[in-house]
Amino acid sequence: MAATHNLVRLDEVTKITPFPNSTTSFHLPLTYFDTFWILTPPVERLFFYEVAHLTSEIFNLTILPKLKHSLSLTLFHYLPLAGHLTWPSDAEKPAIYYSPNDGVSVTVAVSNADFNILASDGIREAAEFRPLTPQLVISEDKAEAVAIQITLFPNEGFSIGISFHHVVADGKSSTTFMKAWAYLCKLKATEKNPYLLSPDLTPSFDRTVIKDTKGLDMVYLKSMLAAIGSDSSRSLKHDFSAGLVNQNNLVRATFKLTREDINKLRYKVLSINGNQYEVGQSKQLHLSTFVLSLSYAYVCMVKANGEEASTNDRLDPPVPVNYFGNCVESLAMAAKASDFMTENGIAFVAEKLSDLSKGLEGDDIKGSKRKIVKLIRMYTQQPALVLSVAGSTHFGLYESDFGWFRPEESGDCVDCRDRDGGGVVQVGAVLGKLKMELFASLFVDGLK
Repeated sequence: MAATHNLVRLDEVTKITPFPNSTTSFHLPLTYFDTFWILTPPVERLFFYEVAHLTSEIFNLTILPKLKHSLSLTLFHYLPLAGHLTWPSDAEKPAIYYSPNDGVSVTVAVSNADFNILASDGIREAAEFRPLTPQLVISEDKAEAVAIQITLFPNEGFSIGISFHHVVADGKSSTTFMKAWAYLCKLKATEKNPYLLSPDLTPSFDRTVIKDTKGLDMVYLKSMLAAIGSDSSRSLKHDFSAGLVNQNNLVRATFKLTREDINKLRYKVLSINGNQYEVGQSKQLHLSTFVLSLSYAYVCMVKANGEEASTNDRLDPPVPVNYFGNCVESLAMAAKASDFMTENGIAFVAEKLSDLSKGLEGDDIKGSKRKIVKLIRMYTQQPALVLSVAGSTHFGLYESDFGWFRPEESGDCVDCRDRDGGGVVQVGAVLGKLKMELFASLFVDGLK
């Protein structure tokens, strides 16, 4: 494993406001899909763009102004992102507030790290990526909705790191924003009307499409705050790193599953125990690419240790595909490590995940107090190895082309389509070095 010794120099911190500037203040209420994530770390994205022989002069005079201007145009359509998550003293829950002259903090930096190593799929030190992603400014009653960092790698390229407060946006919404920014940067710079977005990139902030007749927004909010024993029942400020292992000891790597690999896994699951899971049997499994890739990754992860999906189209009535906010369900299962480690481990996990996926339909996707109590109990009362997944094979992370081709790597991808397409799925993992080496061996050998 190569180390890059990433030293980052901060050259500029500026505020980018929407253009044209809105003169109207407003606030956007939170749904129960939003309040559920009050204690969750930010949604982070890190994209690497290779530009050969990129000098500081070209970067500062050409690329940076174009990125800033297109960002201001994009924020005009995504005004809530220019605002803040705020909890007024007279309000029972936070909301997203926007006022004229609000804007997004953009940090401009220069790194001496090896661009090619960071943008590769190999094993890399996780700490090398931390300086490339901005930290959100969060106080007791106010938090940035989003923060951005653009980092130059002289003669090699640049990266865009972006952090979204999870209460403000989920993975799908944050990806749509990135696509909209890239769209205006690449395609609209020379047109007469640079302000228009295509319909699929134009966000809908209509909160009335999320029905909540049971007051689950407050149930989720109070339950989450109570779960951590917060000193203040109204605080937005939480230590997201509490309980996490030392990041200095972690490495990350990206693994790929081809269409052939997915078909092998599907055949293996169907053929186990005399085709007991074959189509037409009483127990028909939902063996999607997501379920199969996640099952395989989970089995490798548990063995290496020695022992969630978008719901927009699953609600009734369906939520618009361009809905901006959170519309993602958190599902969990518990199982013995020994069940993962058997010869039939993949089939076991696939069946569990299949059952969870089938639950994402109609009324079952709607929140409930029972769900939140069960989740909190699982995470706080049972000593266990916790494995989590974030992302989707349908986000299209690598479609964020700002005009300098598609990104070389999406640094925080967990389960997404490969940048080169062709039905390849990428799985990103973060582990200790020794466990990562074992995980890599298990991942490769298991596909032979």
